[in-house]
Amino acid sequence: MNILILGSGGREHALAWAVKQNPKCDRLIVAPGNAGTAMLAENAGIDILDGATVVTFCEENAVDFVIVGPEAPLAAGVADACRAAGLLTFGPSAAAARLEASKAFTKEICDTSGAPTAAWARFTEATPAKDYVREQGAPIVVKADGLAAGKGVIVAMTEAEAMAAIDDMFGGSLGAAGAEVVIEEFMAGEEASFFILTDGTHALPIGTAQDHKRVGDGDTGPNTGGMGAYSPAPVLTEALQKQAMDRIVLPTIAEMARRGTPYQGVLYAGLMIEDGEARLVEYNCRFGDPECQVLMMRLGAQALDLMLACAEGRLDQTQVNWAEDHALTVVMAAKGYPGAYQKGSEIRGLERMPEDSRHMVFHAGTVERDGRILANGGRVLNVTARGDTLEDARNRAYAMIDHLRWPEGFCRSDIGWRALAAK
Repeated sequence: MNILILGSGGREHALAWAVKQNPKCDRLIVAPGNAGTAMLAENAGIDILDGATVVTFCEENAVDFVIVGPEAPLAAGVADACRAAGLLTFGPSAAAARLEASKAFTKEICDTSGAPTAAWARFTEATPAKDYVREQGAPIVVKADGLAAGKGVIVAMTEAEAMAAIDDMFGGSLGAAGAEVVIEEFMAGEEASFFILTDGTHALPIGTAQDHKRVGDGDTGPNTGGMGAYSPAPVLTEALQKQAMDRIVLPTIAEMARRGTPYQGVLYAGLMIEDGEARLVEYNCRFGDPECQVLMMRLGAQALDLMLACAEGRLDQTQVNWAEDHALTVVMAAKGYPGAYQKGSEIRGLERMPEDSRHMVFHAGTVERDGRILANGGRVLNVTARGDTLEDARNRAYAMIDHLRWPEGFCRSDIGWRALAAK
């Protein structure tokens, strides 16, 4: 079959890598893709936020299956346009994608379905929001309601930080995403990611992961889009996964269906674990990045079969075949990230990297020019490895990094530290 993956990051390179291994895949196109996806698929420079453009491209290229990677095209209704045109599509409708596109909407769903989450309030003006912060005290969490490309959540440890975040968001720094603000109770504990496929009725857990949001070793410095991840997440035991399914995920899916907006695609539940209880931090309507990289490393070719079963409504007849293995990815970022950084530096040494079922470099922000691979974003590479143990996967990933010659880049040296320290 001919398959189109929408997106240009490390998540999409990882999806393409897994899909390409499946014999069902005849032709693979990634739009717009990056230098990494160009090595295993065709890149296509189309506007992935325009549903009509995507549909026309699919018709012209006899595409059989569309996989929507990022949240922005989902929120823009691209999956709706593809389905309306009769295309088999993986990814929720715009109405269902509100679970990520609106923090307040998710909180309403939790309240209605009884899913445990942080206490919250929503605001459209700064003054009452600040009054609420003074009343609640710090630490407290301030979130832009809309999509803000990973920049819309501030964990304020002091009231002053919370006030500054409120001013910043209502001041327009995040555009329309910050027109409404959700303020939440601060939840202590250990955060983990739980990934579930759902066809709107049935649900199938497909893996767990933990990522590292802070830019510096020891989880220090500002938040980022993620500096590394590993799978599985030891904190998400089988008992906790069942608890999360029964109390959070399945009630959410049922409530979405009840509202006439059934959710079809991957549902990424960010969970906070404390004292043996899981509470919902947030939902994302797509695979995480860089969590997708470690999940795809472990799933391999079956990832396509799982996504097809989801899109075709066959999840109740499907199972995941897990190996007893671990995967870990280290993000190589441009110096200065998550602040200002330079684009255009050359990355050398990639040709010396092993590429097999246990070693892969997924490109996130790269471009190829005149045979050279150049950095073209903040998070640039995902150096990913699989091993029999987490320590084995970690050692393999960092050994790969030793082959790189990219002085303009940096990475954390302690990905997986929490899980490894607990052993």
